Amino acid sequence: MKNKKLAIPYVIWMAIFVVAPLMLIVIYAFSSRSGGFSLDNFASMAAYLPVFIRSFVLALIATVICLLIGYPIAYLMSREGPGFRRTAVTLIMLPMWMNFLLRTYSWMSILENTGLLNTFFQNIGLIDLYNTIAMHLSSDPAAYEPIQYFSMINTQGAIVLGMVYNFLPFMILPIFTVIEKIDYRLIEAAQDLGASSRSVFRRVIFPLSLPGVLSGITMVFVPSVSTFAISRLLGGGKVTLLGDLIETQFSGSAYNPYLGSAISLVMMIIVLICMAVMNRFGEGEEGAVAL
Repeated sequence: MKNKKLAIPYVIWMAIFVVAPLMLIVIYAFSSRSGGFSLDNFASMAAYLPVFIRSFVLALIATVICLLIGYPIAYLMSREGPGFRRTAVTLIMLPMWMNFLLRTYSWMSILENTGLLNTFFQNIGLIDLYNTIAMHLSSDPAAYEPIQYFSMINTQGAIVLGMVYNFLPFMILPIFTVIEKIDYRLIEAAQDLGASSRSVFRRVIFPLSLPGVLSGITMVFVPSVSTFAISRLLGGGKVTLLGDLIETQFSGSAYNPYLGSAISLVMMIIVLICMAVMNRFGEGEEGAVAL
């Protein structure tokens, strides 16, 4: 009874700040401006299908890149000593101690046309080399106009870079935590039975690390598909994602909280379905390892 009483503040907090906002989104999504029940909000979402596709594709690309970078780093960290692990974890978490917007603004100064990267490329002659090669490959060298900088800011690539930079720690740390806890005797047993290093990784380490991989994928994909600060700053407003679209419906000139709620609800359902599929896949893999 005493333990149940201790949970009351938590239940109240969840009801006010989680359940109530979700209920408001559902109510607004199925309402019209006149206040009656309506499905027009969902019908009008067809015009924003390219935004849905673009958001999920960019989030998927960022998640795959984070996995390809994060898994080797997590694996190498798990093979080192305690001192190296603590230092590595601190270095990975160090950027997270800085404000999210400040980290994104720093990439703006790096990627912009007169930023650090373009200045560096100009100083080492890379841009001149590019112009020389492009002029020779051009069908009409006389008409070729040399570039002064590489256009990196306000592109989809810059948005993906911002996602990877900001969310990479969320991929590394769950995988590292799981791999670190793998019983090394399992690896030794596989090696004693004649398994090669590649077979040990493919049939022992990777299957056992899948819970961390799935957690990392979820923790990267969900904020990536719903971000709007990264796309607003690094995309320059030229690349609209779901987060930008929803934010515009609630605070922009095209104020329409009913449509914004419908988009939020659909995005939430799609994300939950993706998470359920990944969790189902993870359960199947764990069963196969146990067998």
